[in-house]
Amino acid sequence: MKKRSSPSPDRNRPDNGSDSQRLDTWLWAARFFKTRQLAAAAIDGGKIELDGQPVGKRGKAVRVGDRIAIGKGGMRFVVDVQALNPRRGPASEAERMYRETPESIEKRRLVAEQRRAERELNPHHKPAKQARALLRALRGKSF
Repeated sequence: MKKRSSPSPDRNRPDNGSDSQRLDTWLWAARFFKTRQLAAAAIDGGKIELDGQPVGKRGKAVRVGDRIAIGKGGMRFVVDVQALNPRRGPASEAERMYRETPESIEKRRLVAEQRRAERELNPHHKPAKQARALLRALRGKSF
């Protein structure tokens, strides 16, 4: 019998070199998503862009220097890839894998302020007894 040589490279992977990593794995390792399945669902749902282009495949190669736009929970993160790491480590290690653009930080801050203001104007709870009394007084009803 003929001995089988080393196993053939995985043809489903975009690049087997250490200079790239699967997009879903990178998003998981960088702690943008709690599981790879959630990262894959975001990619399939069109919430991820790589260098300005929508990504259709979970296994798309990510390299250092790429720009990734991530839509998550009504927020949009735009980050530059600084490092690759195939395993999920502590948050401090994950923070070194990317750098968020200043424009992205500012936009997220503005969106957060708008949401906060909307919540204050339109609370989803019943006002406290004292607040209800003040509202009745303002409306001219004293019952």
